[in-house]
Amino acid sequence: MREYRKFYIGGQWVEPATSQTFPVINPATEQVCGTVAAGSAADVDRAVAAARAAFGPWSAGSVRERLDLLAAIAAEYERRRANLAAALTEEMGAPAALANGFQVDLGAGHLQTAIAALEEFRFTEQRGPSLIAKEPVGVCGLITPWNWPLNQIAVKVFPALATGCTVVLKPSEQSPFTGQILAEILDAAGTPDGVFNLLQGDGPGVGVPLSSHPGIDMISFTGSTRAGVDIARNAAPTVKRVTQELGGKSPNIVLDDADFATNVAKGVVTMMNNSGQTCSAGTRMLVPAARMPEAVAAAREAADRISVGDPTGEFAMGPVVSGAQFDKIQALIRKGIDEGATLVTGGTGRPDGLEVGFYVKPTVFADVTNDMTIAREEIFGPVLTILGYTDIDHAVEIANDTEYGLAGFVAGTDLEQARAVARRIRAGSVAINGGFDFAAPFGGYRKSGNGREWGASGFEEYLETKAILGYEPADAPL
Repeated sequence: MREYRKFYIGGQWVEPATSQTFPVINPATEQVCGTVAAGSAADVDRAVAAARAAFGPWSAGSVRERLDLLAAIAAEYERRRANLAAALTEEMGAPAALANGFQVDLGAGHLQTAIAALEEFRFTEQRGPSLIAKEPVGVCGLITPWNWPLNQIAVKVFPALATGCTVVLKPSEQSPFTGQILAEILDAAGTPDGVFNLLQGDGPGVGVPLSSHPGIDMISFTGSTRAGVDIARNAAPTVKRVTQELGGKSPNIVLDDADFATNVAKGVVTMMNNSGQTCSAGTRMLVPAARMPEAVAAAREAADRISVGDPTGEFAMGPVVSGAQFDKIQALIRKGIDEGATLVTGGTGRPDGLEVGFYVKPTVFADVTNDMTIAREEIFGPVLTILGYTDIDHAVEIANDTEYGLAGFVAGTDLEQARAVARRIRAGSVAINGGFDFAAPFGGYRKSGNGREWGASGFEEYLETKAILGYEPADAPL
């Protein structure tokens, strides 16, 4: 049983303002696996004050000092990999192989990417008679979700520190353990007092006072579109910067010239990774309508091969994060059946033999039309919808017929055609044949958010741009 009853503020582990706590539920057992202190507005005030006091000296420091700190954090992160992985499995049900692998690897990858970007980043640029300077925005409030905890913390905390900002981090109350361990990592690495601060709590207790606080210069949020709208409203009176990475309903267009069965199967497995709890997942698979029977056969076979069970074992898929999430997914599966989509495999209820835990059957629907609820709402579970298209123009039309625009996927042998289709998809990132790049900007169009994370592009969100006119080129710093 984990007990985390202190916050990390001003370089110290401190008692919260109140004695309130909340339980953390292991989604595989439905039992309490830990207790975390519940923060309040008073705790936010204290953390913001610590970050504000640290901002002056930290922002005035050298790039070399920031690089040295990030390198020390990276070394400590590697030392604590096993602790981080175990926490992920316990708090959110990530299978051991996924937790020890991609979940922890993402955090490490973004840290190394931030180091590489900082080594090359130019904070000043001479443009004719003017000097354009990039300066840290200030104290940043970072609010992260439960589904990829280390990834989402890493793409916020490390660029913020690299650019000279100070931060107050609030992880999700549903997966708070990894944030707590990360605070221990930053403390052990020698992070200066107040540069990084950690609060635990829920949206009303910590999220609202953090996003509305006049001492916070920027809010970076990842989560649902609904919560993102609320945060923007809370931040508006103080006119602080707000960046958001929100929901998605991403299309995966399988072109007619693709290795069809292989790409359909790959799309199923990739989408259901992390129990389908990925905002950028290709949940709408688009296939040529004439080849729908082939797609159904390949998708059924791939989904039925996905093993589901105890995340501490050797299963490919564990539970979803909570009872509320389980109930939402079940309701949407039932909605798909009621609206006339063809249930290929899976369906409502737990997989056979699993009576306890928030386990969902890997589910595939075919013959879906884009006006159905399961094609429009973000399900955030292992549920794939397959839609048919008549030609490329029709595929692009379906792909873009959504209020979201976080990601897209294209699979095809003819790279010129695949590239042309990718250019037409209205989304922040589009992967051709499974491409992946830590340095590429990530973020969404429309209701999928605003701003970009990952790599050097993520630095820009934490910087203000200052123009110094009449700055002669000869006087510009190197």
